[in-house]
Amino acid sequence: MEAMKVLDKQFGLTEAGTTVEAEIRAGVTTFLTMAYILIVNPSMLSNFGATGIPFGDALFATAVAAFVGCVVMGLWANLPFALAPGMGLNAYFTFAVVLGMGIPWDVALAAVLVEGVLFLIISLPQVGWRTIMINSIPTDLKIATGAGIGMFLAIIGLREMGWVVNDPATLVNLGATETFTYNHGGFISMVCLILTVILMARGQKGAIIIGIAVASLWGWATSAYDPYNDFMAGGAGWAAVDATWPDLMAIEFVGLPEETMGAAFSALGDVGSDGGTTLGAFLMVMITFLFVDIFDTAGTLYSVGRQAGYVDENDELKNSDEAFMSDAAATVVGAFFGTSTTTTYIESVAGVEEGGKTGLVAVTVGVLMLTGLFFENLFQNIPTFAAALALVIIGAMMMRQAADINWADAEMAVPAFLTMVIMPFTYSIADGIAWGVISYVAIKIGMGKWGELNTVMWALFALMAMFYLGPGDQNTFNFVFDKLGLN
Repeated sequence: MEAMKVLDKQFGLTEAGTTVEAEIRAGVTTFLTMAYILIVNPSMLSNFGATGIPFGDALFATAVAAFVGCVVMGLWANLPFALAPGMGLNAYFTFAVVLGMGIPWDVALAAVLVEGVLFLIISLPQVGWRTIMINSIPTDLKIATGAGIGMFLAIIGLREMGWVVNDPATLVNLGATETFTYNHGGFISMVCLILTVILMARGQKGAIIIGIAVASLWGWATSAYDPYNDFMAGGAGWAAVDATWPDLMAIEFVGLPEETMGAAFSALGDVGSDGGTTLGAFLMVMITFLFVDIFDTAGTLYSVGRQAGYVDENDELKNSDEAFMSDAAATVVGAFFGTSTTTTYIESVAGVEEGGKTGLVAVTVGVLMLTGLFFENLFQNIPTFAAALALVIIGAMMMRQAADINWADAEMAVPAFLTMVIMPFTYSIADGIAWGVISYVAIKIGMGKWGELNTVMWALFALMAMFYLGPGDQNTFNFVFDKLGLN
């Protein structure tokens, strides 16, 4: 009872109209929808040994970075938002930076470390750059960001369920539903998705948890085929093709990351040295990480905050400074231990939809993330199609925001629409935000409404245009670095 009082005082549960049990349930819900990162991120970063990062080191870094970020977010910002190494950012780290550009993994971690420190500095209230920047973006573009992220989650979820597949003619197509049987992940996930929605409509608490649990048990019991993980059939291949029961007795602690811990600091000395990574290449990578981190985080925090009712009448997020600094701090910690950029997860909406209202939700997620150090086998065996159904449901919930966009204003409708659709079509939140801003400013310029553009929007327009456009096959940043002899 005394512990309950302490938690109530720390997180303001009574004032928020919630209970310890409700917040923990919401935290478990969020965790279940994002627990996949404990397997996917280390798999992505190690890439079966291709990058040089050991799987165990990446798993430790993933769990610890998520734990630190969630606990800081919960205790300091008192918001129900969970953090972990970001999807998309880890793919860029592995395939574009390390394997594509040939930059050593420790130098890439150094770029993430520097980016996190810069993000932390501009998020300080005394500096105020981040707040000014985010508040200068038109409200409808920020709303479109939330709706776009919902679409992004939906296509990811449908892909992982096996309902959306690649198609050489139409890019995407419907999966071969005629092959769906009682032991096919696509069939199981759709049945459990509908079950989950029915439970939600009936007001059942923990509906998403129940849906994921039923889909997992069904999949394990029938050794269900997981289409998303069938690499030979065009799937991602991150986990087993057939669902199998986890061996709960296989508990082994993942030790400290001997190779990656602190490697980012020592790698900084190699930048610009003979035979090392050029300063220009390092800056390009660091700027890219910073750019994506800021806008992924801004879009996610604003969208989830709006869904949770934490965006006020002035269109500002409650405790935004603390939230952004929590994100930046987690990135720094993650880079030190050996993982790519840590960011706020859109899956936090799952906990919000389950009634989560305070930082106790985030702390619960953080503590559960540490279980990845002991129960790697359990998380690896949760079928991808089982967790994916939650993403589709969350995506549907987030699309509600689109109704608040002023679609009658042509000058805003097209930029908002581009923001929304580019995210799922390019698998990039940052690309959607960038081209929403670029198109918005370009339209205002074409209309001769220069006075409606503030300094921040002009600066974002210029930087984003330079990032995407340039002479020949280079963007403007690369072109400038070449001319300065930094590449």
